[in-house]
Amino acid sequence: MSQLAAGSAARAAVPGPREPDRMGRDWVGVLAEVPLFRSLSRRHLKHVASVARARRYGAGSSIVRAGDPGSGFYVLIDGAVRVIPPTGRPRRLQAGDFFGEMALLDDSPRSASVVADGEVLTMTISRSAFSKLLKHEPSLAHELLRTLAARLRTAEKSD
Repeated sequence: MSQLAAGSAARAAVPGPREPDRMGRDWVGVLAEVPLFRSLSRRHLKHVASVARARRYGAGSSIVRAGDPGSGFYVLIDGAVRVIPPTGRPRRLQAGDFFGEMALLDDSPRSASVVADGEVLTMTISRSAFSKLLKHEPSLAHELLRTLAARLRTAEKSD
């Protein structure tokens, strides 16, 4: 994901006092950089952005825990996190990175824990909100299936 898409321009579009957690259309550019959403039309990206919410986490806060059911997708808008798998080395994600996109489609357990390194601002999309959106926008669901099929073909070829 482009570091610029989630940099200072994204922070400037953080929701105001009227709807403190609502993201809205200003986030279309951020979503367009996420591989799962890259092939979506601008209209579809606006619909996805309409269900996104801003979430803040304090230093050391657990954002997701390994083994818990996946319930949402996160784009880091500001700050950094540590991804801590049960085995292997932890890695660091920063503004512009994302995690949990597959949780929008199923409730499989999280494969790693994610902990805030300092203050963190995320754009979050819950699976329940995303599911409602797909029911009202079947063409969006079709486009996502095409994207997932292409990703699966690419993964199969690399094996």
